[in-house]
Amino acid sequence: MPPIPGVNHRRAVRAFERGGFRVIREGKHIVMSNSQLTIVIPRNDPVNSYTMAGIVLQAGLTIDEFMTLL
Repeated sequence: MPPIPGVNHRRAVRAFERGGFRVIREGKHIVMSNSQLTIVIPRNDPVNSYTMAGIVLQAGLTIDEFMTLL
């Protein structure tokens, strides 16, 4: 898996929105869904790179696809 940098949570939300996800609920975490998959993004700045990589894989994207959405 190629390395992924720590990403600001707002930037990650925008990237996932470009990828077809929408915000379902906001609180200490941001819950997003694309009607098939649900992901949870913590409100950390930056989101740890290992955590971000796990979220990207849960979203059904590759690291490279996510990097192009950023």
